[in-house]
Amino acid sequence: MASGYGDSSQKIDYVFKVVLIGDSAVGKSQILARFARNEFSLDSKATIGVEFQTRTLVIQHKSVKAQIWDTAGQERYRAVTSAYYRGAVGAMLVYDITKRQTFDHIPRWLEELRAHADRNIVIILIGNKTDLKDQRAVPTEDAKEFAQKEGLFFLETSAMEATNVEDAFSTVLTEIFNIVNKKNLAADDYPPNGNPASLSGKKILVPGPAQVIPEKRACCRS
Repeated sequence: MASGYGDSSQKIDYVFKVVLIGDSAVGKSQILARFARNEFSLDSKATIGVEFQTRTLVIQHKSVKAQIWDTAGQERYRAVTSAYYRGAVGAMLVYDITKRQTFDHIPRWLEELRAHADRNIVIILIGNKTDLKDQRAVPTEDAKEFAQKEGLFFLETSAMEATNVEDAFSTVLTEIFNIVNKKNLAADDYPPNGNPASLSGKKILVPGPAQVIPEKRACCRS
């Protein structure tokens, strides 16, 4: 999978919305910053409301714009969830390997995700902050077992050291791409009204030209 950090003139074949969810302070915004801009800041502040950033990648010779949404994990922002999940085709479920409570909350986040999102959404469980392995409170095997039981992908990452962040996004985006391609092949076999161009599988994934997303946008709540 080839990648880049933004070429506004590039033709976009697909837009995939991916949401980051999990407790506050597990490193969701740092994972996003590392993927979208290859940046990391020790002074990162809690996300207020919702923010998304984009990055364009090439998967199997197609240009894919990943639209990654990040929201605060605090309970008081839970009201944003229905709009936050709408149209998402991928999700990254993040916990902090040094804080057991953040892992114990994962089933609740997963339940909420499955209640609001499309049933075919691609989900990866991410144990972040492996750079703090000396403070580990969540054994890798516990997370692997949970991911296997729930049918999730799983990786441990360090946004600080840029470990596995690229691989995590690559896993999700490539799986989404493969699913969409399968849908498109099925639509080609049985085109509605005999028109192969009518691919229902693309509908929620590819906005029209007027809906091209700016590279960064944030909206804040008081």
